[in-house]
Amino acid sequence: MSRRDQYGIPHDSVITIAGTVGVGKSTMTNALANALQFRTSFEKVEKNPYLDKFYNDFERWSFHLQVYFLAERFKEQKKIFEYGGGFIQDRSIYEDTGIFAKMHYEKGTMNEVDYNTYTNLFDAMVMTPYFPHPDLLIYLEGSFDDIYGRIKERGRPMEQQTPMEYWEEMYNRYENWIDNFNACPVLRLNIADYDVLNDEESIEPILEKIGHFIQQSRKWRSRQLT
Repeated sequence: MSRRDQYGIPHDSVITIAGTVGVGKSTMTNALANALQFRTSFEKVEKNPYLDKFYNDFERWSFHLQVYFLAERFKEQKKIFEYGGGFIQDRSIYEDTGIFAKMHYEKGTMNEVDYNTYTNLFDAMVMTPYFPHPDLLIYLEGSFDDIYGRIKERGRPMEQQTPMEYWEEMYNRYENWIDNFNACPVLRLNIADYDVLNDEESIEPILEKIGHFIQQSRKWRSRQLT
């Protein structure tokens, strides 16, 4: 019996991994995809033409970066559902407007005209009945000290030159965002409770929780349609 069948996880499920930078989204994406024999959908950081420019000048490039992310994530979401599901997705489309664009607007690194243009575009593309929302969003959380330590350890140059205050601001905004998120069911996992890199068995209770959440979600959706 496959793990999907063992834990009652439908073969066409779409699961999105969310959480602040450094929390381990890519690691969890790979671990779940391997366990469930699902495809993966990763954020294409290396091919992003604005990311390096953005880290050097937030105010000039924040709007460009957010529009680029929105377009890429929308295309990826469409592709996932055209394949028929069976995907683990690294980072959600919802974080872009709920955290990043909002943060830049409130901190003055995105002007009001650009922010309104971006949010109107996001609402028209994503916040409609036609947009295919995932079956489950898994939110990875932990202490700021642990997460910041991971950012420093992996040593990406464009992240190392970013002040710690920026990462702390983002961390706090993520915590506020997830408390009010309701576009799809949410499973919260603390990074201190598992180690999927060094302990393969730690994925098992996570799979059990995923199966329970998705089954309950699909039952609820079915009742809403009848």
